Amino acid sequence: MARVEVTGSSIKRIAKEGALPVQTITFEQIEKQGITTTEELVRTISANGTGADNMTSGNNVFGADADRVSGGASFASLRGLGPNSTLVLLNGRRIATHGGSGKAVDLNSIPLSAISRVEILKDGASAIYGTDAVGGVVNFILRTNYQGLEASATANVTEAGGGTTRRATLLAGHGDLENDRFNVMAAVTVDKNDMLHSHDRDFANGFQPSRGLSPDTTGTPFANQLTGAGTALGSNFTVPGDATKYLQANLLSFQNKCDSIPYMSQYQSELWKDVTPVTRTRFSCAYDYGADYVMMPPAERANAIARGSFQIAPGHRLFVEGMASRSKVTSILTPLQISTSLANGNAYPVNGPYYQDLSQYISTFDKTKPIIYKWRATDWGNRTMDNTTESARLLVGLEGTLDRWDYKLGLSRAMSKTQTALTDGYGYTTQIYQALGSGKINPWLAPGQTQTAEAMALIESTKFRGDLQHGRTTLTQLDGSISGEVFDLPAGAVAAAVGFDLRREGYEYGQDADATQILLAPGNAALKEATRDIKAVYAELIIPVVKDLEVQLAVRRDDYSVIGATTNPKIAFRYQPANWLLFRGSANKGFLAPSFTQLYSASLDQELPNGTIDPVGCPLNPGNPDYCAIPRLDYKSGGNSNLKPETSKQGTLGMVVEPFKGFSASLDYWIINTQDKILNRTPQIILANQPGLAANVIRNPANGSGVGTIDYVQAGWINAGGVKTRGADLGLRADGKVTDVKWSAALDGTWTQSYKFAELAGQPFKEYVGQFFTRDLYLRWKHSATLTVSRGDWSGMLSQYFASGYKDQLPNKGIGAPPAGFDPDVSSYTRFGLSTTYTGFKNTSITFGIQNLFDRDPPFTAHNVDEVVGAGWDPRVADPRGRSYSLTLKHKFF
Repeated sequence: MARVEVTGSSIKRIAKEGALPVQTITFEQIEKQGITTTEELVRTISANGTGADNMTSGNNVFGADADRVSGGASFASLRGLGPNSTLVLLNGRRIATHGGSGKAVDLNSIPLSAISRVEILKDGASAIYGTDAVGGVVNFILRTNYQGLEASATANVTEAGGGTTRRATLLAGHGDLENDRFNVMAAVTVDKNDMLHSHDRDFANGFQPSRGLSPDTTGTPFANQLTGAGTALGSNFTVPGDATKYLQANLLSFQNKCDSIPYMSQYQSELWKDVTPVTRTRFSCAYDYGADYVMMPPAERANAIARGSFQIAPGHRLFVEGMASRSKVTSILTPLQISTSLANGNAYPVNGPYYQDLSQYISTFDKTKPIIYKWRATDWGNRTMDNTTESARLLVGLEGTLDRWDYKLGLSRAMSKTQTALTDGYGYTTQIYQALGSGKINPWLAPGQTQTAEAMALIESTKFRGDLQHGRTTLTQLDGSISGEVFDLPAGAVAAAVGFDLRREGYEYGQDADATQILLAPGNAALKEATRDIKAVYAELIIPVVKDLEVQLAVRRDDYSVIGATTNPKIAFRYQPANWLLFRGSANKGFLAPSFTQLYSASLDQELPNGTIDPVGCPLNPGNPDYCAIPRLDYKSGGNSNLKPETSKQGTLGMVVEPFKGFSASLDYWIINTQDKILNRTPQIILANQPGLAANVIRNPANGSGVGTIDYVQAGWINAGGVKTRGADLGLRADGKVTDVKWSAALDGTWTQSYKFAELAGQPFKEYVGQFFTRDLYLRWKHSATLTVSRGDWSGMLSQYFASGYKDQLPNKGIGAPPAGFDPDVSSYTRFGLSTTYTGFKNTSITFGIQNLFDRDPPFTAHNVDEVVGAGWDPRVADPRGRSYSLTLKHKFF
């Protein structure tokens, strides 16, 4: 039997259930489920986290924890520990991390159509693969020795419209490695995804106040007037019969017509009364920008891979492998939100042709004064940016057998670069302010009205179009290993492997334009090129202790030129007392060095939504909005050169049973404990963790209350206290035959018993399983299951994906009592798929599939869209496309 190298070990051996839990997904399974992108595939893996590492969530500018330089990328995050903690490999070797964020490998750069299978190691592998494999390894393994010419095309169309995906692939190979002593193979894939807008889905509705969900923004397409000294409304105003002093006003609110403008509604003051005072919002309109949002951005991708293998001598092979990919994702965001002021010179002038007089409703309205207002500037158009990422890797390798020793040697060079260009909706701040101050632009367009040609020309003159910023990562690697049997023990031969890994990593992020001059540009980070060298050596032993018991010992030492050196050991065992029963387990240590972005990224200036509470200043100044309902608080985020490495201790203990032929079950319990967890902390978290993080809250001089108002919050990367998580993976496999019908079934599920997190060292750990959280959700149970049957030329597959429910975010940010109709539980999410394949035509197969068979909508959630993408739904859990139909045609020419 052929010996193979299985993910989790450097020693080739006969393939069998090993000491480490490895899940394998074949290309046939992927294809029959209608999966067309690597992001979709990884999201079906139960051990992968339920977080904001997908393109839909990454298309968000509202969330304080948004990754604003991900460039339409998506990432893997095993155990929910973050993309940095998951190592993504191609044929067992590294590829460059995403050129924009630099944090991890972009899944979109993986040539999915050329792979043979995917192996997921659900155990820390720092001792084998490197310090960044704390959460596990996802290894994409390409086809080898392919012969022939094959073309395939796939279309996946949604029933409700929008979000259509298309794919075309050409795969060619020539030569048999054993007989011809060579094989060359190449594959090219082109993908195109259409945009899916919230307009196209009824469940994307952020105005459901009876259920606890409504917008918390007064930046509306029909502007809200603001109060201020020297303005038409003055410092405040009253209405007849009411002595309350109010701070915002909208003509449509007085007329009960807020909803006459698409996506606008009356601000729900009662729902938000404990966050934003009623004095600010009773006569304001709100804007549901979560429902006016692009759920899935349009995307175009092309992947190409070529591999040539040559048998230069019996048992020795030289191979050259090249990979290239190009991804263009168009991020489309809602229009600019602008708050005008007298100081900026963009107030609406008294002599303007559209001056809005509210004297009919407010007796103190002063028509001799300018108006300041908050406006969603829809006439500037949606903020649109093109994110183009190009990745490549060239690998030259040598592998073979010397006597009884297997060896491999590889030299590779990989890069990824991202270019972000603004194409519409953005403009120069100074010119925009000047245009607004001219009075020629009407911020109070009634239904059916449009701006004048002069106003539109003025708006167009303020716009910035062109390249904004770019990023680039590089990876040069020389690695090698040798493995084989070293000596015999009574229970069998001892196998060993030793190897080395030399890498140089580089990252840079630069500006093509001064983002500080462009209103609400998505980022102004700049990082001059930084590099670091990593030198690593490792060794591994597999020792047969007694009959049916073997132990795996591994150790690796990595030396970072910037961070320092670390040694990480691992021990695992495999015990099979009977041919139907296997016990296995492992224990290891991990070390995660901070990334370039985490260490060196420049500061980004951003702002929080209305209603932020200062937990220190508000109790000392009750009712004072400067402390208890801060409007649009500034905060900064970025790198932290003082970060410490993250360390971990983890282990697994499990069993595999095969009580009868055709059925097997595995159950593996896992534990991971980390310290100095590296996390990008939101300003809300910084504020909530004073005095421990008081140095990150920069205040103005005190005014007699003992504490000054907040100038800004320094958010960004910090060493958090740590994470303690544990749970179990369940795997079920069965197959059989009834007359001439073959069938097989499989289930892979993950039960998370606990995910506890401490914000600071010394703080108590808080449980997050089954609870709403703004970055990741830690669900109690997730699984993917399939049932396949085949007979003759026909085969079919029924698939199911399940994610358990969780406790919703409390309305009113949990400060006040939720409304009577609020359901605190977000329901579970189940999605079925059905496909059938016919191979009766010569060299041709046809697969027809239905995804989301029962057209299940995402479960309702009342989370506030300012913190998590979505209006009434959550893209971290559910697919917004609804029922879709896929057709795949594949023809092999020879």
